Amino acid sequence: MGNQGEADHAPWEPPTVVEHQLYQAGLGGDWPAFFDVLAGTDLYFPMSRELMDAVPGTIPFRPFRDPKFDGLALAVFTRGLLMPPSGDQVFERSDLASLAKVWPKTVRWLAVNPGTPAEAFLPADPKRWKKHGKHSVPEHRLKTLWTGHRHGSLAHGMACGAMLMVNNGAIWNHLGWQWGGYTEEKELLKRWWGVTGRAGWLEIVEQLLRGDVVSPAWEFALRVRQALVQEYGVLPDAVRWRETAERVLVSRTAEVVDQTGKPPEFDLDADIALVQDLIGRILRYEARFRADGLLDGDTCVRSVLAWDFGRASCMARWGLGARYAERQESERALLRAGEASRQVYRSWAEFAIGFVLGRCLHFDSEEFGDWYTDMVAVHQILSTDPESPWLSVPWEQSPADLTER
Repeated sequence: MGNQGEADHAPWEPPTVVEHQLYQAGLGGDWPAFFDVLAGTDLYFPMSRELMDAVPGTIPFRPFRDPKFDGLALAVFTRGLLMPPSGDQVFERSDLASLAKVWPKTVRWLAVNPGTPAEAFLPADPKRWKKHGKHSVPEHRLKTLWTGHRHGSLAHGMACGAMLMVNNGAIWNHLGWQWGGYTEEKELLKRWWGVTGRAGWLEIVEQLLRGDVVSPAWEFALRVRQALVQEYGVLPDAVRWRETAERVLVSRTAEVVDQTGKPPEFDLDADIALVQDLIGRILRYEARFRADGLLDGDTCVRSVLAWDFGRASCMARWGLGARYAERQESERALLRAGEASRQVYRSWAEFAIGFVLGRCLHFDSEEFGDWYTDMVAVHQILSTDPESPWLSVPWEQSPADLTER
């Protein structure tokens, strides 16, 4: 085994818990522990962007020689030590068990995080790697880049995407991290968003930051209720909420007719029926939220715009990983996501429940399946874990926070 940090004994700040564990195990020569950690995390291969665009779906190995070791080595990096996207270099994802299946026989060393204080050169041993892969322990879902932004407005914008990032096993505060690797990032943007290039990314991130992707009916229904709360000081019952929503829709339709002198181009009865049904769905979700501890007492969801703002926070990073965006553009989008969220919500708790309701209305159809239960689990993590940005990043931000870390 190659020793770590042989020439440099200065204190080193590891970027995440994975690198910390690998570093400590390597220093102590505890290679079983080292492999337990390595087998349970993602490994990333540095690749040429031009090459991956030409042959997507493959990982052509690029061995190298290190003067300290005899024979060819293959470099892999752990998540926290990935370089920010720039130039022609990208990263593709794999893991130790998968690597063992395709290991090239001519390569003698696996170079883990070469060129860093956590560097370790491991003799090629695919059989051993497969065994470790079978018994690997999954990583904690909440992942923090200790050397990244953890305070200030940029961190706040990143934290707005924390529910998705934690659910996906991504680092919540990594600006340039490519979640599934360069090719996977592009494929996911295409599959889920129809984004295949820079123009598409720019368009969708702007729509999300404006809150234009969530259904207008969802926000309309919630705003009617908020108006009633402001007027009467208490939550309206379902009957009053529905009656008020219907009156507002009828009144708006009358205004359209007065202004145009023509019948409306929409079906008023259908719109009323849609909102009446939606109000029932919202009330049933909120009852479940209270039962599961996501809502307290008489509090309610004020807005579902968090569903868009939270996804905008993630889209800023996804676009950078897919190389559709520049770093400065991603940073601006993150700052705008945080600012937009603070204009609508008053706390992480309010933001979070708006995000959950938006996700449920979009995907769950009152089945209370994975689309919902995954969020309950993530909400619990972010509400209690000491490293959660909900506990470390203040909701309110000051101008001075812009440069804090």
